[in-house]
Amino acid sequence: MTIDVKQFGKVAVVCGGSSTEREVSLNSGKAVLDALLAQGVDAHHFDPKETDISKLREYDRVFNILHGTFGEDGSLQGVLDGFNIPYTGCGVLASAIAMDKFRCRLVWQSLGLPNVPYVVLNDDSDFAAVEAQFGLPLFVKPAAEGSSVGVIMVEEKGQLEKVYPTLKQYHGAILAEKAITGGEYACSILGDDALPSIRIIPTGKFYDYEAKYQRNDTVYQCPSDLTPEQEQQMQQLAIKAFDAVGGKGWGRVDFLKDDAGQLYVLELNTVPGMTNHSLVPKAANAKGINFEQLCVTILAQTLV
Repeated sequence: MTIDVKQFGKVAVVCGGSSTEREVSLNSGKAVLDALLAQGVDAHHFDPKETDISKLREYDRVFNILHGTFGEDGSLQGVLDGFNIPYTGCGVLASAIAMDKFRCRLVWQSLGLPNVPYVVLNDDSDFAAVEAQFGLPLFVKPAAEGSSVGVIMVEEKGQLEKVYPTLKQYHGAILAEKAITGGEYACSILGDDALPSIRIIPTGKFYDYEAKYQRNDTVYQCPSDLTPEQEQQMQQLAIKAFDAVGGKGWGRVDFLKDDAGQLYVLELNTVPGMTNHSLVPKAANAKGINFEQLCVTILAQTLV
């Protein structure tokens, strides 16, 4: 389908911001901006850390690639709704729920979707009992950060209690969860469809911030190693998980697989990365959609 890019008008590519994911967002924003400009879109860089957010009233629509706090948690979406400016991706409610891994999992649990076993930690938690419950290694993470910011693998007895205070600086509840080690996967959503899954094989112990954005030795298998039945199941689960929070436009659902082949929904990203390391572009490419086409397709969803 050919899209007349003139109908987009003046487009703000919103990126950067002040969250812990600022640098990733700037990289994503540059890639998106370059792609839209190459397709003839009247697109402009917009960093809310440097420009008053009210200036967005000067634009016809927004490509939101502002990762983390403010851009991904419903805040920017609420501002844009108030300005009556169309924007890419999920709305206020879906963004807010998805950004909070704990409450997102509560929604998924209510629908019977397979969740990674977890507990919420607090100052009175019996940390030794949590280590015994899940076994070692286990993972501990802040519930409302992205890009694996703050994620720690606990490998030694007594370590959970020691690292817990360091996570209080981040947003949201603090979660401890069972380590599921049969494989890490991502399944992206574009419109009403799921794209081919990707298996992620980090060289380090897990898919951390460094593996996502700084290393060049992380292996991405797309198509992944799933059987046709598992692939179908993952795509169906991804769509259900996305729909459960009221998702729209595009996103990415992350999964874990255990050694027996059971799939678990891990988290939902409503403003996924769009760097040269990112997963949505890799999945789209596997379906014959290049990066420029992908960016225009996402932006075109604001016309509906």
